[in-house]
Amino acid sequence: MTSPYAQDGFRVGFDWGPTGAAAVPGSIVAVVDVLSFTTAVTVAVDLGIDVYPYRWRDETAVAYAKQYDATLAVGRSEAGPGDISLSPATIRQAQGVERLVLPSPNGSTISQQLSDSGATVIAVSLRNRQAAADWVNTRLAADPDLKVVAIAAGERWKDGSLRPAVEDLWGAGGFLSALQSDSLSPEARAAAAAYRDAQPQLPAMLHDCAGGRELTQYGFAQDVAIAAELDSSSSVPVLKDGKLSAST
Repeated sequence: MTSPYAQDGFRVGFDWGPTGAAAVPGSIVAVVDVLSFTTAVTVAVDLGIDVYPYRWRDETAVAYAKQYDATLAVGRSEAGPGDISLSPATIRQAQGVERLVLPSPNGSTISQQLSDSGATVIAVSLRNRQAAADWVNTRLAADPDLKVVAIAAGERWKDGSLRPAVEDLWGAGGFLSALQSDSLSPEARAAAAAYRDAQPQLPAMLHDCAGGRELTQYGFAQDVAIAAELDSSSSVPVLKDGKLSAST
């Protein structure tokens, strides 16, 4: 019996977090973590930097970065001059970096979780939502059996439970609303509707939502501004061989 949570029978689906990513399989899975993993990935790929997702920033991450001769991102609060962190602003200022290990508990973790799923995994943010949709639309037209799923990464409460983050709902909805398909699940339709409602005031709403206020409070308002650069990137980062790099 098909799981009722799989959104079976629709070409386009939507769900939340690592559990949702496991519950709703897709041929193409768009991971969306606007503040800030997938925004950071698009900034990096725009600059020709390959990004290696990783779950934790610990000693295993140090070894992982050495394995690929990559720079390991430091914690946002630990970053000094010249250091790279999950902050897109630090990536934009990077010099001489070709490969970057970018740990995060949400978007990066989901990307790594999906790396062995058989799905084509792409990183989507507000910056590249149209470019990613255009890339997917070509594939939807060529393969009538293709299923596309957007996974909003969300954040974590202190107890580890999922905190649905509205910025990820908007990012996923922006991508879904640009897909050329009438076969959206109810969940995907709801996400697309949320984006259409927010789009006219998106930069202001991104700064005023909980995630935007949190980053601003900690001194990272510039990261929120970068995340709000709607459709500014033509990069479509695709996960292959453990790294997110520009589609070819």
